[in-house]
Amino acid sequence: MNGAAQRSEAVRARGVSLRPGTWLTWGVLAFFFLNLAGVIGTVLLNSFSRTWFRGWLPHGWTSDWYSSSWKEFRLGQVLWVTVEVTFLVVLISLLLAVPASYALARRDFPGKKLVSTLFVLPILVPPIAYGIPLATVLYKFHLAGSVSGVVLANLVPSIPFVVFTMTPFIEQIDPKIEAAARMCGAPTRVVLTRVLAPLLLPGMLAAGILVLVRTFGMFELTFLTSGATSQTLIVALFSAVNSAGIRSTQSVDAMAVIYTASMAVLLLVALRFVNPTQLVARSSD
Repeated sequence: MNGAAQRSEAVRARGVSLRPGTWLTWGVLAFFFLNLAGVIGTVLLNSFSRTWFRGWLPHGWTSDWYSSSWKEFRLGQVLWVTVEVTFLVVLISLLLAVPASYALARRDFPGKKLVSTLFVLPILVPPIAYGIPLATVLYKFHLAGSVSGVVLANLVPSIPFVVFTMTPFIEQIDPKIEAAARMCGAPTRVVLTRVLAPLLLPGMLAAGILVLVRTFGMFELTFLTSGATSQTLIVALFSAVNSAGIRSTQSVDAMAVIYTASMAVLLLVALRFVNPTQLVARSSD
């Protein structure tokens, strides 16, 4: 009885000792989210305000800044270029990286570790570090300033990203499944389309959506290689804020709200259809 009471007292004392740390953690989180809500809320309110020079709330409300921003910054063309670049990068990355991932997962060849190291470099190195020499090469071959140049630049980090997403996924698939299909007389095309493709689909979907979100928000490489007609939304937003000329803050904030809303939709889609912690379980099933 005394032993149980002592253990109860120890647990109660431990709970008391952890309370300051718990309160500190919640305080830091509350401070962070309060500041985040303040930043987002300020931009959102200003995008609907007529004037806002002082006071807690704007003086008058209007939604005209969104139509003005759409026309002033040619957001229709910018959004089309953004979607075009993003989906081209996703498609080409999957077409090139999935076979490379399969080779790394299934085959042993000389220099395999070196190849794996080369794949990880564009992920570890900041994009600005290799973006400048990459843009120089693209300008030399007259590719920079076009959609093709922007796509090529964004493929440099995207392909390794897909490789490192898909390689562990493929390793979890039992090679005996492929061997059994071949023993039953299935040719390589049938093995790829009827056996491997359904098993790889969850991993390809995960990698594709993650690359889509990454490319949509990629600033450095796109900024260095884009031109007047090949800017994505994030580069157009940066240019609207920093380029020469006088622009109303409300129209710029409206553009920022459109960008944030687009990113939020992509992130919600990613979280809805992709759960990285379940990829291994899906491949095992």
